[in-house]
Parts: sequence; structure tokens; C-alpha cells
Amino acid sequence: MKTITKLATAAVLGTTLGTAAVAQELYVPNLAYRTGPFAATGIPLMNGQADYFTMLNERDGGIGGLTVNAEECETGYSTEKGVECYEKTKGKAIVTQPWSTGITLQVLPKTNVDEIPILAPGYGFSPMADGTVFQWAFNMPAGYWDAASMIVQYLEEEGSLEGKKVAFLHLDHPYGKEPLPLLETLSENKGFELLPIPVGLKEMQNQSAQWLQIRRERPDYVVMWGWGAMNAGAITEAVKTKFPMENFIGVWWAGHDADLRLVGEDGKGYKSISWSFPNLEAPVMQDIREHVIDAGLSNTNPEESSGVFYSRGIVISAILAEGIRTAQEEYGTAEIDAAQLRWGLENINMTEERITELGLDGMVPPFSTSCANHTGHSGGWMLEWDGEQFVKVSDLMNANTDTYQDLISAKATEYADENAPWPTNEECSATN
Repeated sequence: MKTITKLATAAVLGTTLGTAAVAQELYVPNLAYRTGPFAATGIPLMNGQADYFTMLNERDGGIGGLTVNAEECETGYSTEKGVECYEKTKGKAIVTQPWSTGITLQVLPKTNVDEIPILAPGYGFSPMADGTVFQWAFNMPAGYWDAASMIVQYLEEEGSLEGKKVAFLHLDHPYGKEPLPLLETLSENKGFELLPIPVGLKEMQNQSAQWLQIRRERPDYVVMWGWGAMNAGAITEAVKTKFPMENFIGVWWAGHDADLRLVGEDGKGYKSISWSFPNLEAPVMQDIREHVIDAGLSNTNPEESSGVFYSRGIVISAILAEGIRTAQEEYGTAEIDAAQLRWGLENINMTEERITELGLDGMVPPFSTSCANHTGHSGGWMLEWDGEQFVKVSDLMNANTDTYQDLISAKATEYADENAPWPTNEECSATN
């Protein structure tokens, strides 16, 4: 490792910026989806991501003196269009952000060849946590198996799950099926019955058959892995069928304020595990209001900007920006390439102190990454809808990663074997 201090790095970057690098930029394209059946959730996320980078450009002149170009390529959440966007942007990109588990799975092998890091915060293929196998893929700060672990932990706080029935209402899509391997293992270990209930893409807004099954099966809990229109449809059906909302828990992508506003007070008690929180008093929110929103440079609105998904978009861009800064300091240049950014993403250390320095107070839990750990396993909070907004109803929870570390390794190895020859990071120790 280089031993350049932050002060020396700043001097190097300053010198660089005084020359040809002024004309350069950091190209971090986003495979966005502001259209299609998932647009209602995509729009606030993309607005939050865009506004954070706009704020950095307006307030700081970018990162390390280079402007951030967070150009969007619209996919409509279509895997085919997502791959097209990846191919279109990869030439000068230092990162790709697929924004779909389906797209992630398609570009995963391509990034090994193209040597471009994937950043899929809180989504994607769970075994990507194993950086020794998936050396170009990152799903920090937490993955789907972390979410499943924390949800089961929370349910156990209500009492033993032995003999209980847990319905798993999920989108019939790679995303919705992601937690099944761990949930199946946990159901065996803890003695509860797992009842998978898939929701097809054409059934998202009309889930009468699924909720008829839920009424018939009378599960103790419903855990939801939904997205877009599916979430609103499920929450509306739950209220209509008088399912006890306090026993209804979603993954972080099923905790969108707009979905709960459809039912208002009737949704009280619904919960969602989350690795982000909308702290409107955080300094970063003040800076975004001053430099972006009040300056007319944002597409957001007051209702959206106070919600969970907008602030999550901010956190996601802040994580990427931190990876960029880390790489710039390590290599002594503002104009980093994709391989250097990969190093930066492998060496993020988001301590409480650093989170405060970035103005993200209370918005994301601490986490760190390494060459072997590409997820970070940040932990999360259980949020609950109080009739008007989501509020924290738990202290910071942490996933029991020890219980599925072997599963991560086994599934990663299985993937590599099925896609042989698959390059791995032989220099990275699994203990790093």
C-alpha cells in the first residue's frame, strides 16, 4: 500500500487539478428506471442519488476537484434494456449500477472481463458478499440474507418461532427469490413453517388469489419481498382482509412511504427492516436543500424528499463517493480508473465519526469492507409506519452472519464452478 497521507494526497490532487485533469470528470452512470411498473419506487431513489452528486458538484466542485457525471440510462427495470445500458456506458464508466437483481445477474460475468465494479447497494446476488470470488461486485452496506436474518431475529423477540407459520410473499423474479436459501435454512433450524407465496409480474396490482391463500393458511406472520406496484397492492389487500398489520414485515425495498400513504392510519403497525433512515435534520440534508433543491436543480418535491427512498438514494451516492475518495487518496490522483475504484470500494470504513464528517448523522449504520467482504453487513433498524411516516422502533440490529457465512461461501463456489473458468482473487485471504 502507498503511504500517502491525506494532506499529501490533497497536495497531489491540487497539482493534478491545475493541469489537464480540469477537463476530466468522474463518470458513474446509473441504470435508472423512472418508467415502467416500478417507477414509483425508482423515481425517489434516482432523485436522491442525483441530488447528492449535484450537491457535491455545486458545493465542492465534485470529488477531489473532478465533476461527477451521474448520467442516467433508462431501463424501465427491464433486464434486456439494462444489459443494453451496461454495454452503452461501459466504455468510460468507472462503475456500473444495475438497479435490478436480474440485470445484476446478467452483467456479473461481463464485469469480470471488462473489469468494472458493480455497485448494487442492498440488492443483487447475496453471495456477492464473498469478494474472493466476486472481486468486481459489491452489495454494501447490507445484503438480502442480512435482511432475512434481522427480520427473523425481530420476530423471535416476540417469542419462539417453534411451530409458527411464516408466509413469504415475494415477487416471482430473481429479486424475490433471493432470500429463499437462508429462509429455508432458518425455518429448519428454528422450527417454523415457511410458506412461499409468489406474486407474478402481472399479478402485482391484483393479489386476490395470494391473499385468499393467506386467509386460508392463517400464518402468524407475513414477510414481504415486494417491489414497486406489488407493495402497494399487498398493503391494500392486507388492510382489506384485516390482516394484523403489526405482523406484516417487509424488506427494505418494501418500506416506501407512498405505498403506506395509500392506506394511511389503516397501515399503522406495518414494519420494514432498513439500512437507511430519513433524518431530515442531518447536515447533508441541509446542504442538499441549499445547493440543489432551493437552487432549482432537483426533480424532487417536499413530500418525496422527506421519505425513506429519497434519503436512501442520498446514502447510496454517499457510499459511492466515499469509495471514490478512498481510491483517490490511495493512488494520489483525482482521475481514478475502474480498477482503482474497485480498491476504494474494498477499503471503505464508514465509522460513526466518518458518517458524522459526511453529514449523514443517523442516516446509515457504520460498516466497513475488505477484499473478502464486499457487503459490509452494516445492520439495520426496524421501521414502523405510525399512520403518517416511518419511525424507528428498534435499536440498531445486526445480522447473525456467522450462521450463514458457510452458505455464502458454498453458493459463491457453486456459482464459480457453474461459470468456469471463473477468475478469483487468489491474493485475498477469506479472513481479510
